[in-house]
Amino acid sequence: MRHMSMPSDRRSRKRLATRQGISDAATRLFIERGFDHVTVDEIAAAADVGRMTVFNYFPRKEDMFFDRDEEGRDLLCEALRRRDSRVAPIEAYRLLAHRLVAEQSPYLSFSAEGQSYVETVEASETLKARARAIRDELAQVVTVALSQCAGRDPTDPDARLAADLLLATWTVAFIQAHRIFRRTRDAAQAKAAFLAIVDKGAMGLNAAMAGTPYA
Repeated sequence: MRHMSMPSDRRSRKRLATRQGISDAATRLFIERGFDHVTVDEIAAAADVGRMTVFNYFPRKEDMFFDRDEEGRDLLCEALRRRDSRVAPIEAYRLLAHRLVAEQSPYLSFSAEGQSYVETVEASETLKARARAIRDELAQVVTVALSQCAGRDPTDPDARLAADLLLATWTVAFIQAHRIFRRTRDAAQAKAAFLAIVDKGAMGLNAAMAGTPYA
């Protein structure tokens, strides 16, 4: 979806604008017609670029829909790198969830636009499979980030358990919040539900990780 910060040099700005244009055109078509009913040629035409240009920026069709994946990984790592040393890693992630909601992050958009995005995923087995894969990849990113901040090996089982529980909590919170928004069209209620589940999950995580550097 959109929108990343713009780099300073002209060539990089042009490349980013082209990438964004392709992603925006693709997302619009996917939401209007369904992911499986849109071809790469149609996306290229809508973005006014060649077919090969599309593949130069996005190796897979579903990457155009989940185009903020890399940015999300960076957010999860930065939450630990920039935290106050007095703040435990699990608490840093709880605070991140609250900050993203307060800033109205597109990752947590409980709105008509966000609902359309979720419904497009739900209607496509390809997108659902990619969403599951991204969740697993994010769990690995969080595992490494947690273990690094604690000075432990990247294969630390405590870090992996904490990461899996964290991603499971956020997934349940995200799905429930969108269910509430779909039923009520009340963004405030959806956000409150999301954060309530995140907070409850953090309590469970702290209990599970007691005695480790993560809690």
